[in-house]
Amino acid sequence: MPDLQVTAAAADFIDLALAGGRLQEGEALQSAVVLSIFSDARARADDPLPHRALSRRGWWGDSLAPQSGDRFGSRLWLLANEKQTAETLNRARQYAEEALAWLKEDRIAASVTVRARWVRPNQKDSGVLGLEIDILRPAGALVALRYDYAWAERASRESA
Repeated sequence: MPDLQVTAAAADFIDLALAGGRLQEGEALQSAVVLSIFSDARARADDPLPHRALSRRGWWGDSLAPQSGDRFGSRLWLLANEKQTAETLNRARQYAEEALAWLKEDRIAASVTVRARWVRPNQKDSGVLGLEIDILRPAGALVALRYDYAWAERASRESA
């Protein structure tokens, strides 16, 4: 189903896609994934905050969620100052899986697989974390999304 195309324009903001001065249409699933991954979820009480973080962030609407514990966004923002380690990759994968769990709960996806990797490893102050997200739709179609380099969407494809 078409929707306004939402893109992860950079590591710190999401934008609507424009072409020729017009808003572009995209797939609702891709927009939902971008919003889920790149919006800041509230940090848990036991989450260490990144250096200079002044709040636990998150969306105020979570307090009004119809089901207790429902949260919008991801905790990927907590990795802002992390070193390029296997533990950081593991946490990135966990945070992305957590942010996309609603796709299975709401039966939009039969399965969601997330892989994290270093796109440019060991580059001083410029390491780039990549996420590979494969969403298997209930009817069997696979949606593959790839995000890297300043969290820009690199490629996406849907195949039967």
